[in-house]
Amino acid sequence: MLSGLTSFLPESTLTLYDNLEFLFRILLATVLGAAIGLERTKRQKEAGVRTHCIIACASAVFMILSKYAFIDTAALAGSRGADAARIAAQVVSGISFLGAGVIFKNGNSIRGLTTAAGMWGTAAVGMAIGAGMYWVGLIQIILHRFPVGADALTTQELLVELEDTDELRARFDDLLKQHRGQVTESSLARQDGCLRMEITVRLEPPITHDEALAFMRENPGVSNKSYIAR
Repeated sequence: MLSGLTSFLPESTLTLYDNLEFLFRILLATVLGAAIGLERTKRQKEAGVRTHCIIACASAVFMILSKYAFIDTAALAGSRGADAARIAAQVVSGISFLGAGVIFKNGNSIRGLTTAAGMWGTAAVGMAIGAGMYWVGLIQIILHRFPVGADALTTQELLVELEDTDELRARFDDLLKQHRGQVTESSLARQDGCLRMEITVRLEPPITHDEALAFMRENPGVSNKSYIAR
């Protein structure tokens, strides 16, 4: 404890109940971040539950620090010389480094923009909860629950090799229709009675690993089926 400054320090000013509320805000931000991450995991996006938990939790902590860790500075400097928003401001710009890590360019297509924007929104959730603005923090959760536009769809790159028959092609088309698939790019090749399809398709919901295995079991004429989700 610093001599002569005891009355100005945060630990002497904030009560036990204040600290318990800070803990509640951090835990709530973590739970909301997990909810966002779970939704992204179901869509097979790059950043999942742990990533969004950490972002929301850390943002809440930084917001609490930004608002309450400089009580001594504000008290000593009065209304001048104290900027309580300087840590919070760095969260807004600093999250861009994490967002840049999930954006990839492949030819003419760019993947990960929605995920990066979602991480930025998760940081906003954490900051809102850290500031005690609970209702504001729920907005991002609501937006994530209601997909809007093509960006809410999952893009998958499918590689399928099957016997070149009308029946198998129709069954594969039915699988895409079940997921409301929209083909954006395709490359087809025939060789020795086998049809090889490399397609990029937007889906809602995405085709899961179990669905791919079931499709191969139900259709022996399918020799290969793989996908990359993004």
